[in-house]
Order: sequence, then C-alpha cells, then structure tokens
Amino acid sequence: MITGAAAPFHCPGLCGRSMNGKSRVEKLAVFEQIADAFHILGHLLGLARRSWEPAPAVAEHQWADHPPPDGDDLVAMDHFRSADRQAGGGRLYGAVVRHLSDRVAPRLVDVSSGPRVFAAAAALTEMAGWMAHDSGHDDRAAQHFARALPLARTSGDLPLAAHVAASSSHLALQIGDAAGAVGWARTGLDLTAQGPRIPALTARLNTMRARALAVAAQLTPAARALDAARRDLEGVAAADHPWLSPFDAAAPASESALILRDLEQYDQALTHAEQAVALREAGRARSLALSRITLVDIHVRRGDLDAAVSAGHDLLSTSPTLSSVRVVQQLDELRRLLEPHRSYGPVREYLVRFDDARRARMLLLADLIPPSPGGATA
Repeated sequence: MITGAAAPFHCPGLCGRSMNGKSRVEKLAVFEQIADAFHILGHLLGLARRSWEPAPAVAEHQWADHPPPDGDDLVAMDHFRSADRQAGGGRLYGAVVRHLSDRVAPRLVDVSSGPRVFAAAAALTEMAGWMAHDSGHDDRAAQHFARALPLARTSGDLPLAAHVAASSSHLALQIGDAAGAVGWARTGLDLTAQGPRIPALTARLNTMRARALAVAAQLTPAARALDAARRDLEGVAAADHPWLSPFDAAAPASESALILRDLEQYDQALTHAEQAVALREAGRARSLALSRITLVDIHVRRGDLDAAVSAGHDLLSTSPTLSSVRVVQQLDELRRLLEPHRSYGPVREYLVRFDDARRARMLLLADLIPPSPGGATA
C-alpha cells in the first residue's frame, strides 16, 4: 500500500475482518458463486483462476513488469458493475478495494502511466463508494467519493468528475443533507459546462437537484429542475463514456417517481413508478427491489391499500439473497409506513409474510449487518 497523496484506498471493516472456519468457507463459496454467475475473473475477487477462464497471457509474478493496460481496468469495472447490479455491493466491496490497492494504486506513482490511470482510479473509487453505501457504511462511502473527485480532476476527465459530484449529491440526500445535495448537484453541473456535453449526465445532475429541492419543499425550483432533466434526455442519443454508469430510461423514471412523491403529486408519481418497475424487470435485482419499494410506498400514500399489498407481494419475491443493506433499510422504512394500517386485514396478513421474509433475509446478511445494541439483529 502506498501512502500520502497517492494512497486513496484502504480497507477497514468489511474486508479487514478475519474469516475463520465455517464462516470463511461459506463466504468463499459465495464469492465463487458470484464469480461463476457473472464471469468475473477469479483474481478480481481474490480467488484462484476459475475453470472457464482462458489461460493468462502474463503470469502473476510478471505483473509488476507488465502492468495492465487501461482496457483491463475497463473490463474489471464492467465485471464488478454487472455483478453489483444483480448481487448487491455488500459482498463485492472488499474485492473492489483490493483491486484498487493491488492493481491500480501502484500505477499512480509510475510516471509512465499517464493520466488515464487516474481516471481508472477515480471511477473504481467512486464504485467502491457506492458499494460502501450499499453496505450501510455511508461515512466510508463519503470518504471514497471525496477521494475520487481529485483523482478525476487530475485525469482531466471533467465528465467523470461531474459524475462523482452526482454520486456525492445522492449520498448527501440519503443522509438527510438536502442543502449539501443541491450544492453537489450544482458543482457537477458547473463541471459539465466546462467539458463535453453528455445529456445523460446533465440529466442525472438535474434529477438529483430536483430530488433535493423536493425534499426541502422547494416545489417550484424542484419542478423546474425536473423539467430540465427531461429536456436533457429528449431526442438525444446517449453519449458513450467509458467510466460513467448509464443513466438509462429506468433511472429517470425511478427518480421522477420519488420527486413527484415528495411533491405529493401521487398520481403522476405512480405512473413513473410503474414504468420504472416494468423497465427493471429484465434485470438489475437491486434496482428492481428499490423500484418496487417506491411503488408500494406511493400506493400507500394514495390510500390504495389493496394495490399496495398486491405490489408488496411482488416485492417480497425480489432476490432474497441480494446483499444490499440499503434495500433492507428501505424495506424497514416501508414497514413503518404500513404499520398504521395494520387494522386492515390484507395489510395485517401481508405484514406477517413481510416479517418472515425479513428474518430470512437478515440471516443471509448476518455477516454484513452488525448486531444492534442488546444483542438483537438489526
């Protein structure tokens, strides 16, 4: 591990835990299943070469003499991103941090590497931040995002820097800092004005600004920011950028549902929430779960408890092995929203099934979610 300004990576907590006996074997099996399901090269998850991998062109002991090209960083990021969408970030966070420490950080001090290695470091550090957030460690996520921004600036990739600012805006909103979320969105928009125009990126930033303004009850500015995001995406083909995660059709639908919900425009919010679920059903288990949570939430706020219960049953079928603490937290918020309606029979019956499903999920996530005070599992 390098130190000083060129040492933006560390691995406390999740990847620093020792694993012994049965727990080590179980976790190893989980990583092997993830690697084989998503064809992630074994070394990216700290595993031996998988049986389906082609023979390596360069032996491991030669790595220091033959550092990987930028394309290998992109391949690694694509593999991690694909697995994260389906399996959640909880069990991948340590692998991404190890990849940063072992494969990327040493090249930051190599004068022959060039600026693109800083872009790779920024993009993967931002990804580690999202995985930390998905694991319930928002303080660690903020640290990763704070490290990613100067790396992106050093690379000269202003869209990537704006992308990191959008992630910081999202995190600020999640921890209840609406003013900070607006500030980060504006920072990102300022950066996009200095670089090549990528409509999907400005749409994401305007959407985050709209969400924060809606939470802050700034209704008119929020509506204007949402309109700006929609204009960004109208009739414009998505620009290709190697490091940016896509802001596809489902993403603005999902975010619009949340914004309109916070603006108490529930009928419009419902339309977008249903669209987001339909667009997510083909993949992305975590996004589908979050979209279904939003759909149930909006039905409850509209007073349509039968629709909420119907959508809620679909929600409980969403990937119970998903290693996302963020999903668990939002499920708990949804349960609190439903609890006042327990006197209605279908809701009461649903909550029984909900609690059973939650207990099963918590057993699968026991190594990711620490016990709450008093010894009970959170």
